[in-house]
Amino acid sequence: MEILRIGLVGTGGIGRTHITRINETLQGGRVTACADVNSDFGLTIAEQFGMKGYADPLEMIISDDIDAIIVATSDPHHEEFVTKSVEAGKHVFCEKPLAPTPEACKRIIDAEVKSGKHLVQVGFMRRYDPGYVQLKKLLDSGEYGAPLALHCYHHNYDDGGVGWSTEKSVANSLIHEIDVLRWLLGENYVKTDVVFPRTSRHAGEGIKDPQIMHLTTESGVYISVESFVFSHYGYDVRCEIVCEEGILNLPEPAYAMVRTNNARVTPICHDWSERFPDAYNIEFQQWINACKENRVDGPTAWDGYVAQITAGCAGEARDKQVSVDIKLPEMPDFYK
Repeated sequence: MEILRIGLVGTGGIGRTHITRINETLQGGRVTACADVNSDFGLTIAEQFGMKGYADPLEMIISDDIDAIIVATSDPHHEEFVTKSVEAGKHVFCEKPLAPTPEACKRIIDAEVKSGKHLVQVGFMRRYDPGYVQLKKLLDSGEYGAPLALHCYHHNYDDGGVGWSTEKSVANSLIHEIDVLRWLLGENYVKTDVVFPRTSRHAGEGIKDPQIMHLTTESGVYISVESFVFSHYGYDVRCEIVCEEGILNLPEPAYAMVRTNNARVTPICHDWSERFPDAYNIEFQQWINACKENRVDGPTAWDGYVAQITAGCAGEARDKQVSVDIKLPEMPDFYK
């Protein structure tokens, strides 16, 4: 096909950035229709962007005018729309998480296996970030020996706290590290715990922030990830890998140094949209290319399932303040 005709389910902020990205920056695909669980809002966005609007997302998913689906709704709706896309035989890109629970992820896997075709990709965009790709190449080269430990930081600037909770630090923030670090190391996790340092006075009422998640992999690599949602200084993602013969650090975005007021200042990002635009562009361009060739190149439904099992164990460890073993089911041959 010359142009991949894409239907977007979920017209909130992230969904609208995908429309602009695909229709104005990327090649080979176009968001030609959209829908939202809030029908009126979805139809308004369709008119705003000059595309066809559907009052019912399911009607759009099965339409012959649509080749592939992007699901960018709130998490509770992911399972329904991803499953319906699979049943319609259409490639579907689902923003993370694949579904809110491991059980829901498993039902999506069952539907995809039943279809007999690889159709689902999960939006773990850090795998496409040029910095993480550099780390992956350095690790895989073997030049620096085996990885021994990772020290990571995921800091957000958030001064409102609206809609945030203690639980979301794992489910909606650290889920990125859970996936990308597993991808970097090429192995699963076997144990996790989550500890609470002193809570920042900037954290929302009743919210414990920062949090530190610990993970241990199958080969014994130790990982520490600090989540600090209310850091109040910027959006800062860091990753240091301690290897047998060297230390690997995630490159930071390039910003010009400014000399002013008796200081040398190097700005950092304010939010995710400033930090990962290249990752999103690469991710969606590769997804469009793969869909047109009827394949899935990126994170699969199985990756989404494993991430959610791991996140669930980390949530249990956080709530009970104990170490929790992570036990994964055997991967189906379909995903090997």
